[in-house]
Amino acid sequence: MEQLLHYVWKYKIFPLTELRTSTGASVEVIDPGLSNMHAGPDFFNAKIKIDGTLWVGNVEIHSISSDWYKHNHHTDKAYDSVILHIASEVNEDVRRSDGVAIPQLKLECPEHIRLRYDELRQADMRPPCYSILPSLPKLTVHSWFSALQAERFEQKTAVIKERLKKLDNHWEDTFFITLARNFGFGVNGDAFETWANLLSFRAIDKHRDNAIQIEAFFFGQAGLLDEDLKEDAYYAELQKEYRFLKHKFELKQMDATLWRFLRMRPGNFPHIRIAQLAYLYGRERGLFSQIVDAKTVSEIRQILSVQTSLYWKERYIFGKKSPGKDKTLGKGSLDLIVINTVVPFLYAYGLYKGDEQLCDKATSFLEEVKAEKNYITRMWDGAGLPVNTAADSQALIQLQKEYCDKKKCLYCRFGYEYLRKIK
Repeated sequence: MEQLLHYVWKYKIFPLTELRTSTGASVEVIDPGLSNMHAGPDFFNAKIKIDGTLWVGNVEIHSISSDWYKHNHHTDKAYDSVILHIASEVNEDVRRSDGVAIPQLKLECPEHIRLRYDELRQADMRPPCYSILPSLPKLTVHSWFSALQAERFEQKTAVIKERLKKLDNHWEDTFFITLARNFGFGVNGDAFETWANLLSFRAIDKHRDNAIQIEAFFFGQAGLLDEDLKEDAYYAELQKEYRFLKHKFELKQMDATLWRFLRMRPGNFPHIRIAQLAYLYGRERGLFSQIVDAKTVSEIRQILSVQTSLYWKERYIFGKKSPGKDKTLGKGSLDLIVINTVVPFLYAYGLYKGDEQLCDKATSFLEEVKAEKNYITRMWDGAGLPVNTAADSQALIQLQKEYCDKKKCLYCRFGYEYLRKIK
């Protein structure tokens, strides 16, 4: 398998015998180069001595050498910089676009590496590398967690940049849309983002001092004001206000069938979350600016602590009363908002402004908040890895989704430790 050859080359897991090209020239690997995950040769800037002459250039790897021609590398000038071609089966000479032959090295994957790789891919238990986790040095775990956290920051920053681009670099609007998405807490995340993108923030701002009109905007755009509930006076008032606002600003509402209610606790119903967001939008001006200025997680929680209008104290949906209860966000829910909205935004804004202190603050907030509790963190904790802070849980979510679920054990540091361990 070509991936295994990449692994063997990257970590210089070579046979004890002297390496030689297919023509008998001696090969000494000074530096295997930098792995390339994009178009072009597999490894950049390798340093290799061939018959005593030092070559600096790129390396290409295939399972069978004839794949060089199958992939049309012989006509691609991007591969003219290749100084060594590696294959587990050398069945044909390979040449650059100018016809010059490229030295080839036959390299096979050691049997114990292949067997342990098959174990990882075929194992039914999760995580498949559980047997070596308790024995890993703390430094190995810490360094891999740090790298995974950085990867997750990069992914979330990329998503924020895409939203920001669509909103003409308006940070406040982008923050609110991301916040709204995370108020869906997974199940209704897509629906909340669709809804938030239909909100005309400049139009709403003109009516920001009127709580009823904000709710009319929010619920109307959510498609939740289309029922006939004449006995509900508040609902009727919202309907009346929304009809006026919809005509005035030429609004287009979303399809209400996008909202999900099945197997959901009433406190998580879209109606309650929208009412909480309406309360927050009406109460806080410059919400993102306040988040940026906050010094502690406690301040963040205070800014994002929400209630609802009095109507919702006795309701979870329109037209049906329930026992009176304040509809607030619990500490766990607030922390999820901090983890998934506040921290990525502070980090992205820090990069945008070139402000390292903001990036550091985002990281410190993540380390201050307790770890998320979900099937991923429970699984890894049970396998022997400590999961104490949100920084740990975010690293493990990245590990599970981007490496374990995609069977990318060869790119994982835990996978590396597993593979190199000889039974």
